[in-house]
Amino acid sequence: MSKVSDEHKAARRRQILDAAARCFARDGFHRTSMQDIVRESGISAGLVYRYFEGKDDMIAAIVAEWHEQRQIVLTEAAYLDLLRAVGDPDARERMRLGVQIWAEAIRSPRVAEVARRTIDEPRAAVAGLFADNGDGFARVLIALYQGLQLQTAWDETVDNEAYVVAVQALLRRMDITSGDGQPSTR
Repeated sequence: MSKVSDEHKAARRRQILDAAARCFARDGFHRTSMQDIVRESGISAGLVYRYFEGKDDMIAAIVAEWHEQRQIVLTEAAYLDLLRAVGDPDARERMRLGVQIWAEAIRSPRVAEVARRTIDEPRAAVAGLFADNGDGFARVLIALYQGLQLQTAWDETVDNEAYVVAVQALLRRMDITSGDGQPSTR
């Protein structure tokens, strides 16, 4: 019997996670059944269960991947680019899924633990850049991002660029950056 290559296993796993993400974004976690994911993926139920025990495993895997893909944002320009990316029409499904993950984190300790890492590590890094109330400031930046993501998920009329311009004006008005876009340490 021939062995299945690691590349083939990774491709199957990716196929299942992509199908699950589409279902979750479209129908939510609780309205999506394993059969929905099987149907969306085009893979047999037995094979899907070989890779994942259930929906919670898939949700945790999606959140873990997001954590691995994200880089800590430490400059004003990078933060504003992150906000701009929320407005990308191709990211709409991902934004809807992100909002649902936050809600699922309230119910599931496993999802909460992974989701918190995606926020706590960058928050700590940003907080460390500021001498005064760094954690509070980092949380405000996270809230601005999450707020835009939530508004974008439910309101197609959000003017993303106007939001980004307003955030940039706030940052500059607060004089939290030096002239080179780096956080001020005063």
